[in-house]
Amino acid sequence: MQFENFAFGSIRIGRVTYDHDVTIDRGSIRKRKKKPSKKFRDDFGHTPLSIEESIPWKCRRLVIGTGAYGRLPVMEEVKREAQRRGVELIIQPTAQAIKVVEKDPAQTNAILHITC
Repeated sequence: MQFENFAFGSIRIGRVTYDHDVTIDRGSIRKRKKKPSKKFRDDFGHTPLSIEESIPWKCRRLVIGTGAYGRLPVMEEVKREAQRRGVELIIQPTAQAIKVVEKDPAQTNAILHITC
């Protein structure tokens, strides 16, 4: 998996440019489906990452890219679930999160927020 470019609002992985949040699950890339988390938006001022989403837990390390400015909230339930499952959880702004994924992609899944 080769990250070629990340800028506010888009990310290029391989030869494909995405203009939405992405989930990377064992090398497969899909759109993040954040609809289950929208009900928490008023509590955070932004749609957070919640346990209600389809989180790619089958990994040793889960990297959450919190956006260009690090503003994606990650709910405490997600952090507790990672600990319960024995998954190392790394939460960083997306530019830094990409670097973590690149170091060990075989053992790492990710959710990358593309804006804010």
